[in-house]
Amino acid sequence: MSNDVRTRFAPSPTGLLHIGGVRTALFCWLYARRHGGTFILRVEDTDRERSTPAAVQVILDGMEWLGLHADEGPFYQTERYPRYREVIRQWLAEGKAYHCYCSKDELEAMRNAQLARKEKPRYDGRCRARTGPVEGVTPVVRFRNPLEGAVIVDDAVHGKVVFQNAELDDLIIERSDGNPTYNFCVVVDDYDMKITHVIRGDDHLNNTPRQMNMLRAMGVEPPVYAHLPMILGPDGTKLSKRHGAVSVLHYREEGYLPEALLNYLARLGWSYGDQEIFSLEEMTRLFDIKDVNKSASAINPDKLAWINQQHLMKLSPARIAVELCWQLERLGVDASKGPALEPIVEAQRERSKTLKEMAQASRFFFEAPAAYDEKAARKNLNAETRPLLEQARAVLAELGDWSAPAIHAAIQALAEQSGAGLGKVAQPLRVAVSGGGVSPPIDRTLAILGREETLARVDRALAYAG
Repeated sequence: MSNDVRTRFAPSPTGLLHIGGVRTALFCWLYARRHGGTFILRVEDTDRERSTPAAVQVILDGMEWLGLHADEGPFYQTERYPRYREVIRQWLAEGKAYHCYCSKDELEAMRNAQLARKEKPRYDGRCRARTGPVEGVTPVVRFRNPLEGAVIVDDAVHGKVVFQNAELDDLIIERSDGNPTYNFCVVVDDYDMKITHVIRGDDHLNNTPRQMNMLRAMGVEPPVYAHLPMILGPDGTKLSKRHGAVSVLHYREEGYLPEALLNYLARLGWSYGDQEIFSLEEMTRLFDIKDVNKSASAINPDKLAWINQQHLMKLSPARIAVELCWQLERLGVDASKGPALEPIVEAQRERSKTLKEMAQASRFFFEAPAAYDEKAARKNLNAETRPLLEQARAVLAELGDWSAPAIHAAIQALAEQSGAGLGKVAQPLRVAVSGGGVSPPIDRTLAILGREETLARVDRALAYAG
């Protein structure tokens, strides 16, 4: 395929950018990238009451964190109103749209009569042939939908879906207050932005035949449509806040890597053989919309945590350090005042499922423990363990080479010489420097802390042990 591919991600800032939207954005981005095309970000903010600047910012911040950068945009529908009005005026002049003067009461009576006849409620086109205005009524504008024939959506995920034009009523494209409606704005935008592939959630499938008819009224053939199945909660019901239908930035707060979240979302509905772990580069090379499943997928938090841990192990320490720094700042830790982050990542990543866990477990590298874990201190910082801790301090103070192998050799030698065993030397040191009974291997921990800080903390622990 040529580089004419143009996809768009078009969120509405009426709520949070959650993972259903992110997966749509990812598939649009991957498809454009794979085919050397263009990925466009369009903010559909025509719902002026519910669209907020804060929600727009969450979308922009979320896309930035995920690394799904747009080639064009963001475009805002509210900035395009003159263009929408121009098309409406043109359609009214060409007879492709008409003014409808029906009152709310009239429409309600029509609806009730249809329901009484067990018909599907729809506008019956009674103003299609009206030639003059109705005094005192500000009309809406409706699109003159074809009355006969069918619209065939050749969907890239679901296959052929047929809609009868007789079932589609004449859609309102401009409200009586002069504001254009969502379905109409989408059509003008897709036309103006030369969108070739519309990839979106299958909750939009019923809008598609109307949008296709309007695009044809503009004189173009519609783009390729691909409607993605829903993402469900772990219990198989519609995704809600209790399942995790939260802002995508919540996943950053909880310590997930964007690479892991995108990998996880790609696998919710798309597969490539039995492969589970993908880099963004691999997904770009392998993704094809034809491989997307038709059925809905359920979220599995354990799987996401596992994929996150795999990426923590695979990515470069420098890449992970960026996110770890952000997490430490959230804990009030200034990561610039302390040891380098890359060695901490290497020491901690095997034992961390999330960056939030890693940050909490790494806090002691930047701040000396204000207090010791009671149980660990009772066992390891007492009159009985004090002599061995003193010897360990003396050995460490004499070390010429402050590196993990040299520290390991020194502690090992002391353990053998004293006959106490490695644990009896290492554990009091661990509690002394970290404040608790858990840390990375003691040689790596001390190497990261540095000689001066290590000895200062051991001195404080000796004073505590009495």
